[in-house]
Amino acid sequence: MERIRLGMVGGGEGAFIGEVHRMASRLDDRYILCAGALCSNAKRSASSASKIGIPKERSYSNYQEMVTAEANLDEGIEVVAIVTPNHLHYPIAKEFLASGIHVICDKPMTIDAREARELIDLAKASNLMLAVTYNYSGYPMIRHARKMIELGELGKIRVVHTEYTQDWLTNPIENSGHKQAHWRVDPEKSGIGGCIGDIGSHAYHLSCFVTQLEAIALCADLSSFVEGRKLDDNAHIMIRYAGNAKGMIWSSQVAPGNGNNLKIQIYGDKGGLVWQQEQPNELIFTPTNKATRTLLRGSDSLSVNASALSRIPIGHPEGYIEGFANLYREIADILLIYRSGKTPISEEILFPTGQDGLDGVTFIEAAVKSNNKDSIWVNL
Repeated sequence: MERIRLGMVGGGEGAFIGEVHRMASRLDDRYILCAGALCSNAKRSASSASKIGIPKERSYSNYQEMVTAEANLDEGIEVVAIVTPNHLHYPIAKEFLASGIHVICDKPMTIDAREARELIDLAKASNLMLAVTYNYSGYPMIRHARKMIELGELGKIRVVHTEYTQDWLTNPIENSGHKQAHWRVDPEKSGIGGCIGDIGSHAYHLSCFVTQLEAIALCADLSSFVEGRKLDDNAHIMIRYAGNAKGMIWSSQVAPGNGNNLKIQIYGDKGGLVWQQEQPNELIFTPTNKATRTLLRGSDSLSVNASALSRIPIGHPEGYIEGFANLYREIADILLIYRSGKTPISEEILFPTGQDGLDGVTFIEAAVKSNNKDSIWVNL
């Protein structure tokens, strides 16, 4: 099978997430990265492309040039990965979708809900795929947790508690030239959400993905603990779900001692589940009034979907890159359906789509609105 022709916007020298996407796309050998506009600086863009093997003639100085050229090539890119700061997601995605090219966009998909809805409508009208890389939904044990809940093993869900805590913004490193910090605390580039947009949206998506509950309202208390910081660096958010389940999200980037501490706890009337990203191959299951069990990635007892996303035997750790790669693998399967001239069945898609992107942006807007009105409850 001919590999899928992939392009990338952003992800040049000094960027973190672009290389993650490139590694993920290579892991199952389903893609070939053949074009890119990797940096807003033309010289650095060319240098970045040269270092990762993109041909000189398909290294572009900006995304507009890339769209025009690639859309007119017989063997132009089929899909583009957008790994830029948040404020550029919408205009880049819009241009590529309008030119008939599928889009994989990093989160949050856009900086407001209006833009998100426009991209969804454009993708639908053009019969194109719009995917968003909420990568934690690609972990095997997360897929198994989702299946357990779907089968009723936890019973009626009562409580969903999610934490995503880091410590890298405890000090104002954005003032000392730290590239990744600088744009994330800038409302012009990050949007209205700081911590909640960067990692809180991950926690929110994961909560909804695993439980398949509909969030209907939230109450948020956002803080900017670092003096002079314009966007939130800590958030406490309560959530009401349909069916009377209750949720809470603690999202923080000023919690010393936390590297990338994403944790979800789900409790129903028949049992509870606990999963932590820093121990991703374990899912802790406690049936009500019974002994706690540790379910392991790679074991024979896992669901079909969880097993399909495991690459190596039990005892060998898999994690962050593999989670991204699982989404890229599933996206590749769908792109091959589009390539054949058919339209995929949306009910069979588990990777995050434009709708998940819209939900994430709606969550951010509602949290900011709630906080700005003295933490009132806001409908989602």
